[in-house]
Amino acid sequence: MQPNPAQILRLAARAMHRHGLAHAYGHVSTRLDGARFLVSPAQPLGTVSAQEAGVIVPLDGDLPAGALPEVRIHREVYRNRPEIGGVVRVQPPAIMALSAMGETPRALHGLGTYFAPKPPLWPGVALVRDDEQAVRVAAMMGDNAAIILSGNGCVVAGETLEEAAGLTYFLEDAARLELAVRATDGAPREYTVEEVRQRAVKAGMLFERMWQYLCFEDEEWEGQA
Repeated sequence: MQPNPAQILRLAARAMHRHGLAHAYGHVSTRLDGARFLVSPAQPLGTVSAQEAGVIVPLDGDLPAGALPEVRIHREVYRNRPEIGGVVRVQPPAIMALSAMGETPRALHGLGTYFAPKPPLWPGVALVRDDEQAVRVAAMMGDNAAIILSGNGCVVAGETLEEAAGLTYFLEDAARLELAVRATDGAPREYTVEEVRQRAVKAGMLFERMWQYLCFEDEEWEGQA
């Protein structure tokens, strides 16, 4: 049986916690249709239960009760990009460390090519909790798969929430590699534009396998078998 949007939301929420991509803060969302999306509740992602239905947020109008203020960022991404079906907002440690240096990860390995040449860096350090700031963050993000928030994690978008979750793992992996390379004082080789084009693909069930990896051992995922 195919999982419904609420189940995908719960699986993604717990996956972010299980793989060290989120702690007490963060939220994930999935588009329901052209006018609404479903976002995780205002609680740590790892605590989202199998009974949680999520919070429905309209693309127009005020945020409903139960939606955190930074959910405005999700709303602006969905408004600007009709192709986006899922958004992740978390604070992975390597991304946080790299942003503290005023940097974002380059395309130094395969998983980094999905953000080439590198994600934009939002310079503000305040939490994005008003409409004006959310609009500006989404505008800076543009068509990129991710934007890094200085000292405050990242926002990642994909055609589905499953893809956005996989891209979040890719982004953190790219940041870990960037930090490791910088620690050696070596001269890393960045992927060329042509190499990026060849590598940043979805064929071969690439995102499906990452989703399976992220959800493995989750009770709801095991229940699908």
